[in-house]
Amino acid sequence: MLAKPIGPKCNLDCAYCFYLEKERLYPEDREWQMSDEVLELFIRQHIESQNIPRISFTWQGGEPTLLGVDYFRKAVELQKKWAGGKEITNGLQTNGLLLNDEWCSFFADNKFLIGISVGGPCDIHDKYRVNKGGGGSFDEVMRGISYLKKHDVDFNTLTVVERHNSYYPLEVYRFLKEVGSGYMQFIPIVERISSLPTADRLRLISPDFHGEARVSEWSVEPLQYGKFLASIFDEWVHHDVGQVFVQLFDVSLESWLGMEPSLCVFGETCGNATAIEHNGDLYSCDHYVYTENRLGNIMEKPLQSLLDSAQQKKFGADKRDTLPKYCRECSVKFACSGECPKHRFIKTPDGDDGLNYLCAGYKHFFQHVDFAMQFMAEQVRRRHAPAEVMQWMREQEKRVRGRNDECYCGSRKKFKYCHGA
Repeated sequence: MLAKPIGPKCNLDCAYCFYLEKERLYPEDREWQMSDEVLELFIRQHIESQNIPRISFTWQGGEPTLLGVDYFRKAVELQKKWAGGKEITNGLQTNGLLLNDEWCSFFADNKFLIGISVGGPCDIHDKYRVNKGGGGSFDEVMRGISYLKKHDVDFNTLTVVERHNSYYPLEVYRFLKEVGSGYMQFIPIVERISSLPTADRLRLISPDFHGEARVSEWSVEPLQYGKFLASIFDEWVHHDVGQVFVQLFDVSLESWLGMEPSLCVFGETCGNATAIEHNGDLYSCDHYVYTENRLGNIMEKPLQSLLDSAQQKKFGADKRDTLPKYCRECSVKFACSGECPKHRFIKTPDGDDGLNYLCAGYKHFFQHVDFAMQFMAEQVRRRHAPAEVMQWMREQEKRVRGRNDECYCGSRKKFKYCHGA
């Protein structure tokens, strides 16, 4: 569950942000802060609803640090009050602009895991991640990261993959390594813009929208997203396995091992990643904060009853049940499962609705990594280190005498058109 205690309020004005306009869902609000009453009820019910020894809280926005560090001190005290012997962990996603000694000392003392949003090197980052005056935010983000390092706060990086930075995969990846990111997430941005505002006054629309709309100019192109991932994978699989952890690569290995993917977008069903807004409204998903996907409010109904509602169960099952035949028969379905329903708004070659906009990219990526994933999966089964894939890849490449030889991966393509591209 993603908690949004400040709703969509943010001190940046990123061009591609899908959440900023959610302010329009709450036209009467002025405070934009989860009240003490809602905060305590949420914390208590979130802990009580899970019969497991470790409970995780994930704080997002908007920009949650706008609430001030004392707000999260209060949240931690409430977690201790209601823990009931369970271990409590916290993660917080931030743009990093407000981080300082006070914030990072608090994070270190309370073992917060921090996700920090970075678009890439300065010229790439500042293209879309701008402040309210249109200026770049890169220098402030780097200052925030320096505070995290100073206080030894665990952090990972979240990079939105958009149309511009998708053409600079190695520049982005190498830069993230340089700033000390050992854990990386690459999240594709795909948004459709309605020609006219919808009934709830939003312009960025859900996949269920049937009016006139276009894909935004900042959305990543389908095949290019796959090439972006494949380029980074090739660098990683030769040099960084076991040293740098890329979420999508870890999740892919789970699929090659026959495990249930731990990332919701690749699960057969969904519905286990809800979002709670500042006023206690619960939505089916962070990417489905639309009027029709509101499950209710925890001030009116218990959290568990909203999570167990028929509406939410149908939302989760629809991911599997609406998957078109073209996807069900696809060779990489075991790894993809049609990805996020939010992106399923184009037609299959057979003319059926429900194909994922990023289909071409995921096919390219999963086919590209199959050779190495099979080896790493077998290493895991034999209780050997997956990092041995780096030496193994070098040995395979020695078999290729020229760029016109058949690629070592078994694709029957020339090396120069396959893994040597």
